[in-house]
Amino acid sequence: MMLAKNVLRSAIVAAMLATTLTAGEVILSTPAYAQDEDDGPREPPPTRRSDTLSERVYRVIAEIQEMLSPSEEGVEPDLPGAKEELDELNERYDSLNDFEKSTLLNFYTNYYLAVEDIQSALDTFERILQIEDLRVDSRLRALQSSGQLYAAEERFEEAIGRLNAWRDLSDEESATVFQILALAHYNLQEYDVAIPHLLSYMDLLRTEGREIPKNIYSLLNVMYIEQENYDAALEVTKTMVALFDEASDWRNLAAIYGYLDDEARRIQSLELAYHKGYLENEGEFLNLAQSLAGLDAPYRGLQIMQDGMEQGIVENNGDNLRRLTQMYIMASEFEAAVEPAEQLVEVVDDAEAWDYLGYIYLMNRDYESAADAMQTALDRGGLENAGEVQLSLARALVELDRFDEALEAAQAAVRNDVNNASQYVTFVETAKRRHEALQNQKEMAIDYYRPV
Repeated sequence: MMLAKNVLRSAIVAAMLATTLTAGEVILSTPAYAQDEDDGPREPPPTRRSDTLSERVYRVIAEIQEMLSPSEEGVEPDLPGAKEELDELNERYDSLNDFEKSTLLNFYTNYYLAVEDIQSALDTFERILQIEDLRVDSRLRALQSSGQLYAAEERFEEAIGRLNAWRDLSDEESATVFQILALAHYNLQEYDVAIPHLLSYMDLLRTEGREIPKNIYSLLNVMYIEQENYDAALEVTKTMVALFDEASDWRNLAAIYGYLDDEARRIQSLELAYHKGYLENEGEFLNLAQSLAGLDAPYRGLQIMQDGMEQGIVENNGDNLRRLTQMYIMASEFEAAVEPAEQLVEVVDDAEAWDYLGYIYLMNRDYESAADAMQTALDRGGLENAGEVQLSLARALVELDRFDEALEAAQAAVRNDVNNASQYVTFVETAKRRHEALQNQKEMAIDYYRPV
């Protein structure tokens, strides 16, 4: 909601300033005051028209205008003086024609807006709308201005009523009216109505050759997402990426692909954002790195993870070292995996960390280190895959010709119901017999050739 309220207030301030009435705007014909004398008989005074100002009223209005908005540079407005003049003219309210009444009241609204007395301004606009023979342009001005003020006060239903009345009376459409209507309906969570109004606002801006602000695209996007219309939101977001190319646009694009269950394009969008330098925090780096790992691209994931760590964006802590080690294992980059795995056991020193390190040593054929690390993992306890670790330990011990220990580890794996553990027990027993036989043959050969 904060986005819409900020857009709403900005739009209202701009529109109200644009529609402030000035003294020059109220004169459509020469004021009805006495004509210059000539040699002929004096004409009777003209009948007062309802669409003109008398000379006296015009002079007062001009003075009020000068007080509210001084024409001389550097002169401060005289708001108390303007109010005093307005009140004096208002004392003769009943003697004024309808045009003079609406002019007086419009300048009251100018004053109330200047002193930020919004409720008094609204009350005055309501008085204007009650004038029986109010000119169409004056009624339109009052309807639009009051609608904007109601919206600014978050009285959205009243705002919608006034602005719809404006549309019923006006021969033309207004970008400002469509914008305020869209924002008012948005704040009432009436997205089905708000979206067409916002689209009309955008169309009018294009017709007038004006640029559409980014926050308008963002608001349209928010409403489509609220409706769960992700296909429409995707098109808006693609437009924003093309027009503005900002980090938030790329992140939003990835999020919407996620809503659409298009994982490949979601990750592609995040990766493009990364290469543009738009990833800003640890969560974004981790999201992309782990997503790539899950998409069978662990090497690209670990590169991004390492880059984040080198930049200081991704913290070099136990959780992240564990993630990095897992990615090295998934990428089968076992030589490079040694360093982060050794860092991991220094930081966390838990069974899982020692298991990772033992497996990496095993894959690098460092069997002595592998056996030590896996035995440490088992000693720490709490492993969910203890049987698998026991079987891997047995393999390392066989390579070290430590058959009795290997047989013990393999039998423990059998007790933990590890697949193929029984076959490996048989393999260890066979390997032990073969090794012993070879050792016996060596001893016999040594005895044969030993000098008597």
